[in-house]
Amino acid sequence: MDPGALFAGGIISLLFFVVPVGLIVLVVVLVRRANQRRHAANHQWAVARGWQYTPRVDGLERRWQSPPFGRGGSRRASEVFTGNFHGRQVLSFSYTYVTSNGKNSTTHTHHVVALQLPVPLPWVQLSPDGAGTSIAKFFGGQDIEFESVAFNEAWRIQGPPGQFPFDLIHPRMMERLLQPDAVGRNITIEGRDVFLWIHGSQELQNIDPYLNLLYGFIEQIPRHLWLNVGYDPLAQ
Repeated sequence: MDPGALFAGGIISLLFFVVPVGLIVLVVVLVRRANQRRHAANHQWAVARGWQYTPRVDGLERRWQSPPFGRGGSRRASEVFTGNFHGRQVLSFSYTYVTSNGKNSTTHTHHVVALQLPVPLPWVQLSPDGAGTSIAKFFGGQDIEFESVAFNEAWRIQGPPGQFPFDLIHPRMMERLLQPDAVGRNITIEGRDVFLWIHGSQELQNIDPYLNLLYGFIEQIPRHLWLNVGYDPLAQ
């Protein structure tokens, strides 16, 4: 065989190997730089409002058991913002987990926003009607139906037996939850937190609207429900 042809063939074979490796390295570098820019922007945004930003917080993915938590594997809480919103402690972060059917795997991404309550309240889960996200049995709860047909068509409420869910979801609370910024969200009271989650990545411009929704939700909780758990909001 012609030595020149052998040389040319070797060069081509080498290029087939080097070019893909080079592309992989380039992609890794570009992704790393994009992540660095995003983390820097997130840090600046947090500092501007007196908050803190942490790229990842281990253990946060186990803080709650209600959806979207407790599903899949490789659970991760990242791009975590902490701070204060009208006197209440804030959490906002991206939450991901992976599910697999044995052949293919899927990464699920959610934006989670939480406000801390002054004291724990009974577990209640508010989800879009038909969302199928129940873990009511785990908390000893059940589906709750209300007299408002419009509200029942928009929301699925699950909570403990008894009067608490009905006292929590009073007419003014229903009115608030039927506003466009609330319908379609997932809101859960678990322990000493009320949190909201949506499908998709965390977007900075969405944090304040979600916090305003949660803050308004807390403000609508009747005083007597707080008194039942040993807290008086008027005494603070």
